[in-house]
Amino acid sequence: MSGGEVAGILVAVFWAILVSFLAVALARLAQTLKATTKLVADVTEQAVPLLADASQAVRSAQTQLDRVDAIASDVQEVTANASALSTTVASTFGGPLVKVAAFGYGVRRALNGRKEDVPARAPRRTVIVGRTVPAARRGKRNNRER
Repeated sequence: MSGGEVAGILVAVFWAILVSFLAVALARLAQTLKATTKLVADVTEQAVPLLADASQAVRSAQTQLDRVDAIASDVQEVTANASALSTTVASTFGGPLVKVAAFGYGVRRALNGRKEDVPARAPRRTVIVGRTVPAARRGKRNNRER
């Protein structure tokens, strides 16, 4: 055997080893692609029902929002009606009730002023920051209240 033949055999052996490694790598790549294809098919099978359920949930939520919107508009209408009723009652009964209350207050003041057997109250003294204001200064204001 010559040196060229030995070199040819060595190159052939290395090529055989390289081709066998490439064959193993391609076989594993093929298995990975098969597993990926199966995974994508399974995800597709499960995703379609999930999307249908999500779509149904969105439709149901929209229906509920429409109902809530109707309820809110009804509540707004009731609030407006209650406000109008309150205004009407206040304008109808407010004036006469104020007049009756003022009349009752006037009658009470008149009856209290006629009692002569009740002694007059002693004037109060007011303390302002450590000083006492004489009752004579305050007497003018007390007379106004009566």
